[in-house]
Amino acid sequence: MPYFVVLSKLTDKGAETLFKNPDRVREVNKELESMGVIVLSQYVMLGEWDFLNIVEAEDEKTLLAAITNLNMRGTIRTATYRIIPVEEFIAILKERKG
Repeated sequence: MPYFVVLSKLTDKGAETLFKNPDRVREVNKELESMGVIVLSQYVMLGEWDFLNIVEAEDEKTLLAAITNLNMRGTIRTATYRIIPVEEFIAILKERKG
């Protein structure tokens, strides 16, 4: 399954929600799982972005639908990147070389 990095930034509404209910982070992870996106690891960041999530999904369409669902709620804004494990990258290069 493809892997992705999802950077997210809380809106004012999202920060208020989290402050009142810190467990909301885990609830959202469960919602993502029900949409076909598995959160593999999650970090809080200091700086421009508030969270860094490494996730996997069956395909880009599944991920895009889930991320769009989250963004339309008005509590976060995201940037998403497809990531490829180094071993997979090396295998691709060896395959193309041969």
